[in-house]
Amino acid sequence: MGLSVGEETRFGMNHAAEEGPKERRKNVIWFISDQHRGQAMGIHGDPNVSTPNMDWLARTGCDFEMAYSGMPLCSPFRGSMLTSRYPHHCVPGHEYPLDPKLPTVASVFREHGYETLYLGKWHLDGFHESEGRAAFHLIPKERRGGFEKWLGYENNNSPWDSYVHGDMGEGEVMKKLEGYETDALTALLLQYLDEDRARPFFAVISVQPPHDPFIAPPEFMGGRSRGSVEFRQNVPSLQKVRDRAAEDLAGYYGMIENVDWNLGRVIGKLRDRKLLEQTHVMYFSDHGDMMGSHGQFRKMTPYEEAVRIPFLIGGEIPMDYGTRGCKAVKRVMINHVDIAPTTLGLCGIEKPDWMEGFDYSFCRLNRSETHDDIPDSVYLQSVAPNGGPDSVDQPWRGLVTMDGWKYVRFHGMPWLLYHLTEDPLEEVNLAHNGEFREKRLELEARLREWEEKTRDFESSRIVREEKV
Repeated sequence: MGLSVGEETRFGMNHAAEEGPKERRKNVIWFISDQHRGQAMGIHGDPNVSTPNMDWLARTGCDFEMAYSGMPLCSPFRGSMLTSRYPHHCVPGHEYPLDPKLPTVASVFREHGYETLYLGKWHLDGFHESEGRAAFHLIPKERRGGFEKWLGYENNNSPWDSYVHGDMGEGEVMKKLEGYETDALTALLLQYLDEDRARPFFAVISVQPPHDPFIAPPEFMGGRSRGSVEFRQNVPSLQKVRDRAAEDLAGYYGMIENVDWNLGRVIGKLRDRKLLEQTHVMYFSDHGDMMGSHGQFRKMTPYEEAVRIPFLIGGEIPMDYGTRGCKAVKRVMINHVDIAPTTLGLCGIEKPDWMEGFDYSFCRLNRSETHDDIPDSVYLQSVAPNGGPDSVDQPWRGLVTMDGWKYVRFHGMPWLLYHLTEDPLEEVNLAHNGEFREKRLELEARLREWEEKTRDFESSRIVREEKV
């Protein structure tokens, strides 16, 4: 399952690096949003939203256009993000806890002398909201993923009524955030960036928006109303679907613009503090939202609106040989398990053996490298039922290939087959078209390779080839 890097990802020339004095390692910021689908950015052509700061990150660095949420659900994605392990090896479903014995990317950074900070949504302690409001659930220190400083909450679906607890180095606190959640969490990060420190830092800010409820601050609604939203072409004309999608999208886009504004505040603070050339700024989301496409809402479905995510690495760190931007990365596919090793690679830290993902840092660092082991597809999963009423509440397995094929198996049978290159809106399902039987067999074999490679032995297999 390997792919040699082609010309589109060989950024720069093959010069030997000169030995010099050892430099301080670069800082890293993860800015994570919740439920921001990859199509919903200005630079990706969505006419409903303006995202100048995300667009700037893409222009000054890397825009991974084929970035995926390998399991499009909050907790599993976050477990894989921190551990570089597939969900069936860490957090298989909604309200499952992350085993505190598992090492994380934060523990690796700390081993290399970094100060580590986590702010905001955690959703990895396994609290069941049927037992109370998750915003008030207190997460003990030993279950905070190895972060040195941590101020967050388990889950919260009320952006105007948010609470955080934790320890920023001065003892345990719990407090209510003032104002809108994303604004308040960003203000905490700005305070952190104002402090002088001798060590490099790895800082994470994880905000709940644009997750539902779709309530944006009034100044970010921009006169947007349910009647002014342009739908994606795969939203059916059924009135009840369009009515709901229009109402949701009006607030959704306002929330994304607020996230973008706050991302700009972080970039501005880094520039003011003369840290922007010392800091890799990474923006991504845990999954997308269907918003009426194919008649579905929310996540946990293998369609592009749910699994395709924004993934940007930017800032003003000059890349090799003085170049400034590699922009769109079209020849690699990044998945949730790749985030941690890629982040370590940006800082010159080799990924540990226990990480299952791939290090794509060479794309941002503009190194001229050839990798024969780059995955030529990404593995998609729904491992456990999630209880979601608006999408798919059953396990499935699938993959997306570099040459644009998507194949998904459901209950041991072929379910979806799309050629995304020709059909990006996934309007023509070829799974049961006899002309594509050979392609189904090929993709089924590649899917089985992923199951073997990741030891996903609980996956529903096709027992007899005749069923393919």
